[in-house]
Amino acid sequence: MIPIAKPCLSEEEIKAAAEVIKSGVLTQGGKTEQFEERFGEYLGVKEAIAVSSGSAALYLSLIAHNIGVGDEVVTSPFTFVATANAILLSGAKPVFADITEVDFNIDPQKIEEKITERTKAVIPVHLFGQPADMRQIIKVAEDNNLFVIEDACQSHGAEYEGKKVGSFGTGAFSFYPTKNMTTGEGGMVTTNDEKISLKIRQLRNHGSFDKDRCDLLGFNFRMTEIGAALGIKQLEKLDDFNSTRVNNALYLSDKLKEIKGVSTPTVCKGRKHVFHQYTVRVNKDFGKSRDKVARYLKEKGIITGVYYRFPLHKQPLYERLGYGHEGLPVSERVSNEVLSLPAHPGVSRQNLDYIAATIKEI
Repeated sequence: MIPIAKPCLSEEEIKAAAEVIKSGVLTQGGKTEQFEERFGEYLGVKEAIAVSSGSAALYLSLIAHNIGVGDEVVTSPFTFVATANAILLSGAKPVFADITEVDFNIDPQKIEEKITERTKAVIPVHLFGQPADMRQIIKVAEDNNLFVIEDACQSHGAEYEGKKVGSFGTGAFSFYPTKNMTTGEGGMVTTNDEKISLKIRQLRNHGSFDKDRCDLLGFNFRMTEIGAALGIKQLEKLDDFNSTRVNNALYLSDKLKEIKGVSTPTVCKGRKHVFHQYTVRVNKDFGKSRDKVARYLKEKGIITGVYYRFPLHKQPLYERLGYGHEGLPVSERVSNEVLSLPAHPGVSRQNLDYIAATIKEI
C-alpha cells in the first residue's frame, strides 16, 4: 500500500529520544529550550514557545490576546475542526468567511464582509502548505484593528513573498506525525511580542512560573523533552523534506495535467507551497465521483484522503450551534471535489508513476 502520509524518522531521532530517556529529564528542560530557540531562528521571530499540540497553540494564542466571551474571530470554514474549536473553547464565536477557488484559503474580501464591532481577530489558515494571501489579510486586519493569528499547522517552512509563515502575526504550528515535521504530538507558538510570549509560557504551565504560586488560570500544555529532541532533528531535515514534497508535487502535476476533469494544485505567485497535502479536484468532467475514484485507488493499493468532506459550518457540532445557513458556496463546492494523493517524502518516483497511471486507467 502507498500511504497518504508517513513520518520520516531515522536512527538519528531514535538516538536522540534514547538520550533523553537515559537523562531522566523528560519534560520541559534543556531540549525544549533548544528546540524553541532553533525554531524561532528558522522562522526569523523573536519568540517560539513549545506546547503540547497545534490545538493548544491556537487556543493559547487566543487567550494570550485576551480574546473570550462576547468576541468574534473570523476564520475559514474549510479547515480541520481544531481551528474553530479553539475559538469556541476560548469563549469567543467563530465567524466563517468563504475561501477562494484558487488556493482554498480564506478570501480577504470575504473577511471584510464578516467584520462587526465584536470582531477581535482573524485566523487565516495556510491550508495544505500554501500560504494565504497575507498582504491583503494584514491590510484588512490593520484597517480594522484586528489581531492576526496564523494557523500554520500545515505549513512548516512555507513562505509568502520571501517571509516564512508564522512570522506575520502570532503563529500556531502542529507537529502531529503526518505533518511536514513531527515531534509525535506537539505544537509551537511563534511571535515577536514578548508580552504574548511571556503570557503563553505562563499559561502552558498551569498559569505559573513558580510552583508555589498561581497567577493565571492555566493548564498543562507542556511539550515533553522526548518530543523536543525529535523536533530538533526533524527541523534540521525540514528543508530537505519540503524540497522532496515540492518535487513530487511538480512531477505528479505534470503526469496528471492532461486528464480531463482533474484539476491539479495551483501555486500562487510569490508563495512557497510546501505540500503538506497534494490535493486535486475531481469534477463532473472526469465522469466518476471523487468518492468512486478514492475507492478504486484504494483497491489498487493507493490510500487517499478527503480534506475536508464537510466544511465546518456543516459539521454536526456547528449545525447544533446554529451554523449551516451562512451561504459559503465555494467551501461547499470544493468539499465535494477535493482528493489528496500521496506525495510525501516517502513516496518514490515509481509510486508517483503508478498513481498517475492508475488515475488515467480510471
